[in-house]
Amino acid sequence: MLAEKKENTQQRQPDGGRRLRLLSYNIQTGTTTNHYRQFFTQSWRQVLPHSQRIENLASIAQMAGDYDIVGLQEVDAGSLRTGFINQTEYIATRAHFPFWFHQTNRKLGKIAQHSNGLLSKFKPSEISDHKLPGLMPGRGALFARFGHGDHSLVVVILHLALGQKARMRQLEYVADVASDFRHVVVMGDMNCQPNSKEIRQLLLNSDLHKPSDDLFTWPSWQPKRSIDHILVSSSLRVEKSHVLSHTYSDHLPIAMEVTLPEEIRIPL
Repeated sequence: MLAEKKENTQQRQPDGGRRLRLLSYNIQTGTTTNHYRQFFTQSWRQVLPHSQRIENLASIAQMAGDYDIVGLQEVDAGSLRTGFINQTEYIATRAHFPFWFHQTNRKLGKIAQHSNGLLSKFKPSEISDHKLPGLMPGRGALFARFGHGDHSLVVVILHLALGQKARMRQLEYVADVASDFRHVVVMGDMNCQPNSKEIRQLLLNSDLHKPSDDLFTWPSWQPKRSIDHILVSSSLRVEKSHVLSHTYSDHLPIAMEVTLPEEIRIPL
């Protein structure tokens, strides 16, 4: 579902040579976790509504509003546990993003609607929904294209499987689809570290830069693992990348600022 708020007419246009601010965040459906034991003692929060969720979503929206394109993982498209609030829409509205899209990959009726989300200050020229391979269904990649032809930018938002074999297949699929484009951003919760076999294979099969080794995002209360990544094509110059300290989830958000090549023109 792509939504556009027509009333916003003051959007910026990222011309070639301009900087673009990117953010990727697994928000755990707006649920804060402060210790490993809470995955068990507070597991009820994954299926039932609670007041903290709305407070966290409002805080996430305030943070996300500083960025141009945001990729969200573990968002809910509207179910019992969220009070039937589409979390991507809620954050987009609160953060004043004119364009948003959600991709629901695992539907559990009224209990949960597991999704990826895109927030953008620029209008995509194309959105495509890809189901990722794996023994268990429920993983997907959201492809958003900005602009047209060789001078377009493609942003991929994904949340990979827990098993290495499945991740290998999923990243092989992503690399194959993304190889049709020159300027690509891949972001999300990849559940693997920068020097993992699956990331090394992705880099061999694509023109993407290796992710940083020292951007630790999980667990949010004592980050020791770098499993959330933003990877970009060699045509995009990375100005800076860093992890934010916001603990609204069991993950920390990761941010990157890139300079677009001169040839890119992204219409509003």
